[in-house]
Amino acid sequence: MKTKDSAPEGMLRSGYTTGTCAAGAAKAAARMLYTGRMDMHEIRITVPRGDVLYLPVERIEAGDGFVTCAVRKDSGDDPDVTNGVLVYARVMRTDEKGVRIEGGEGIGTVTKPGLDQPVGNAAINTVPRKMITEAVTEELHDPDGHAVVTISIPEGRALAEKTFNPRLGIVGGISVLGTSGIVEPMSEDALIESIELEIRQQHVLGRERLVISPGN
Repeated sequence: MKTKDSAPEGMLRSGYTTGTCAAGAAKAAARMLYTGRMDMHEIRITVPRGDVLYLPVERIEAGDGFVTCAVRKDSGDDPDVTNGVLVYARVMRTDEKGVRIEGGEGIGTVTKPGLDQPVGNAAINTVPRKMITEAVTEELHDPDGHAVVTISIPEGRALAEKTFNPRLGIVGGISVLGTSGIVEPMSEDALIESIELEIRQQHVLGRERLVISPGN
């Protein structure tokens, strides 16, 4: 799968998740940090579902011991509020062992239990964290990591008001999501997953009865 592919006539075009964008940007930044070559325009990444994507790399910036770049979200034909936003990753070398992932501008913070991340963490879910960690470790050729990765979506604070995040207790921005790495347009599975997430959180909060209203 290559970015911006058109779907067969009569079918909706798939896209890729914010998690894929974050991992792709982190992979590109790590490679430029390791090689010193700042002329990268595309990064190849394999997502958990097995698809191989070629993501355009934008907004490259280098400084003392770090590189920042961005990948633009493409939701395909899915009506996603994050479509077209830039997802930034800043990769910085550190003396600390491991790859530490932090949320920057526009990434929400978890304030209620029952979500994928514990209270106080940046709302960057488990699968994107794994993708980012593996990409950076591979590109830095360092099995122990020794890097801090900061993910930012500058438009995230404003976009979060159009999502479930405020109701779920994620404040200050949007979440970095994705399990397969691919956005399936108008996916029933994605809708069911969002409903299950809210039910699990209500259960953790001790609420024993829910009122469900179909339709709009």
